[in-house]
Amino acid sequence: MLILCADGCKIFICVLTFKAKNVLVKEVFFRGSIRFLTALHPSQSQKSMIHQTAIVSSKAKLGEGVRIGPYCVVGEHVTLGDRVVLHSHVVIEGRTTLGDACMVYPFASIGHAPQDMKYAGEPSTVSIGAKTVVREYVTVQPGTKADLMATKVGSSCLLMASTHVAHDCIVGDHVVMANNATLAGHVVVGDGAVIGGLAAIHQFVRIGKKVMVSGTTGISRDVIPYGMVGPQDNTLNGLNVVGLKRQGTSQEAVRCLRRVYGVLFEDTTGTRQQRIEALDKKDLSFQEVQDVLAFIQASDKRPLCLP
Repeated sequence: MLILCADGCKIFICVLTFKAKNVLVKEVFFRGSIRFLTALHPSQSQKSMIHQTAIVSSKAKLGEGVRIGPYCVVGEHVTLGDRVVLHSHVVIEGRTTLGDACMVYPFASIGHAPQDMKYAGEPSTVSIGAKTVVREYVTVQPGTKADLMATKVGSSCLLMASTHVAHDCIVGDHVVMANNATLAGHVVVGDGAVIGGLAAIHQFVRIGKKVMVSGTTGISRDVIPYGMVGPQDNTLNGLNVVGLKRQGTSQEAVRCLRRVYGVLFEDTTGTRQQRIEALDKKDLSFQEVQDVLAFIQASDKRPLCLP
């Protein structure tokens, strides 16, 4: 049974039920020249919008209210949370999970095999947290058996156009990567860090929480939490005071961090470990200072960026 109805410039064509691409289709409608299927995927209890040109495996798991635009490809091991939007020409393959309300823009590629010559097809994963935005031409690749078997991107991140997250990376929450910033394999990025455009992070480097990396900077050393690095490669350029204040850090904590920074990186008396042991107990009571000290003491694969 077919019912046609006009509403201004929109024409709706309602079809009772038919099968298309292993998806139970409830209705077809036109918006301008773009044709969508409002469909009930086998994994859903409520319908989503899937464009007729999209290829979505019947084995993929889709949350409620998912929108999949023209020419997207969604593989059989993919899980999309509620209200995920794939705008168009997005490819998501492998064992990939996107959290609720993620938004992915055209030509992004998520979950394809990593660019690691040792990769042998192992069933590694990619996970991206809720409300993360993935812009055009971004690539995110799964882990390998040589490390975590997983690549993880946190919640509420912004990966701008042409950024790259390589295998076995761990990216925290609220991280911003500007255009063309790249992470090599096994990189760890802390919560709230900002990585400037065209910055390149070497494999196994750790970027501490709330770090600011200047655009075009190359980094092959660890960057302490709350630090600011660049524009010269591997050069610690003080604390990210502006970022700390914007994120609500108290003035007392900022002053304390400045004192500790001076002791650790500007004072030349004794060794750094001796200077750490001599820190005032009052300074040690601040969580921000504890974060910096724990980061320094955990360093093993890479040296620290220094002033």
